[in-house]
Amino acid sequence: MKRRRFFTTLAAAGSVPALVAQPQIQTPPPPGTPVQSGYPKLDTTLPESVGEIVPKFFTPQQFAALQKLSDILQPAVSGIPGALEAKAPDFLDFLLSESPADRQKLYRDGLDALVHAGFLNADSAKTAQILSPLKQPWTFEEPTDPLARFLRAAKADVRTATVNSREFNTAGAAAGGGSRRFGAQGLYWVSLDPL
Repeated sequence: MKRRRFFTTLAAAGSVPALVAQPQIQTPPPPGTPVQSGYPKLDTTLPESVGEIVPKFFTPQQFAALQKLSDILQPAVSGIPGALEAKAPDFLDFLLSESPADRQKLYRDGLDALVHAGFLNADSAKTAQILSPLKQPWTFEEPTDPLARFLRAAKADVRTATVNSREFNTAGAAAGGGSRRFGAQGLYWVSLDPL
């Protein structure tokens, strides 16, 4: 047997069992007969109604401290949602679960320091004392105090998470501002080159 004929015979032999084993075509049931399928019927709901975020990175005390801190740093003002309405702490919980180890350590240590300082049950005077590092003027150098370094990072992250949320942008657009898309309306670029 020549080589070419061998491969032709081999290719034809491989397709014969596939043709023989094909299932018979079934006739459709008569009209009006209920169709039984092998697939289970699943109840569906809207994602917003079941999409509650469960904190997975922070402990319950750390998450409670982050929520209180977020509400202080970015409160709701004049109908524009704050950090809690924009679910910034929930987003930060997710973000930090995927962040580098040094960023995770910064947040965990900072939130633990807040909890140990009595931040969760503190009145406004004690809260102001605990958050006093935020009153220091901003510099390019990172603060040497770990709590001050955490508060600086948390302030920026809470604000960014709030301002970039769907809730903030929806409410901001309805109120005539606060939207990333329409936030710069009325501004004009002035050319530096002579005409």
